[in-house]
Amino acid sequence: MLTKTPHIPTADGQADAFAAFPDDGAPHPGVLMYADGFGIRPVLREMARELAGHGYYVLVPNLFYRHGPAPVIELPEHIGEEVRSAVFAQLMPLIEAHTAERVLSDADAYLSFLTTQPEVGPGPVAVTGYCIGGLVAVRTATAYPGQVAAVAAFHGPVGADGPDSLAKLTAQVHFGHAEGDMTPEALGELNQALDAAGVAHTSEIYPGTVHGFTMSDTDAFNPAALRHHWDRLLPLLDRTLGDN
Repeated sequence: MLTKTPHIPTADGQADAFAAFPDDGAPHPGVLMYADGFGIRPVLREMARELAGHGYYVLVPNLFYRHGPAPVIELPEHIGEEVRSAVFAQLMPLIEAHTAERVLSDADAYLSFLTTQPEVGPGPVAVTGYCIGGLVAVRTATAYPGQVAAVAAFHGPVGADGPDSLAKLTAQVHFGHAEGDMTPEALGELNQALDAAGVAHTSEIYPGTVHGFTMSDTDAFNPAALRHHWDRLLPLLDRTLGDN
C-alpha cells in the first residue's frame, strides 16, 4: 500500500489531503472520501488504506483547509463524551463557514485532481462521506452526475438540502443512517425521494447505532455497524466501478 499527502490547487488556495492506493503500479478506480467534522486523523487514514486495499485510489481532502492544515484543531487520541462539546464548539464555526458554494468549488478541484492522477484509471469515480462529509458527498454527486457513478454516506444529514436536491442524483446510492439520527418515518420520506429520483439505492437505519458509529476513536463507535458499512460500500463500488 502506498500513501501520499498531496496539496490540491483550489480556487481559494491549496487543500492538503491524504491519498492511499495499491502499490502494484496499475491504474485503479478513484474514490473521493470526505471525512466527518473531526477531519483527517489516524482513523480516517486507516479507513482510506482499508478501502485502497480493495483496489481503489482513495483521496481524503481536508474540508477545512481555509482555516489551516489538518488537524485544523487539536484533537485528543480518543474523542470521548467528556470532550465532545468542547471540540464541537471549535468545529461548528468551520462547518458553518463551509457553504454549499464552497463545497461545489472544492469538489471541482478534488475531482479534477483525482481523475488526472496516473494511478487512477479512466471512467467515473465514487464519492463517500461520513457525518457532514456525507452531505458534502451528496452535493458532489448531484453536481457532477457525469463523473460520479456511486455515492455512499454514513450517519450524515443527507436530506438537508430537501427532496428536490435528491431528484438530481444519477449515481447509485447507499445511505447508512444512525438509529439516533433517523426515525422510521423520516427514512420513509427520504426513500420516497430516492424512488422518485429513479436511482438504484439502498437506504437503511443501522440497528443499535448512534451518530458517528463508524469512527473507532469516538464513544459512538459500533464495530458491527462498521463491518456492515463495509459490507454495503464494497459491493456498491464493485458494481459501479468494477470495470474501470
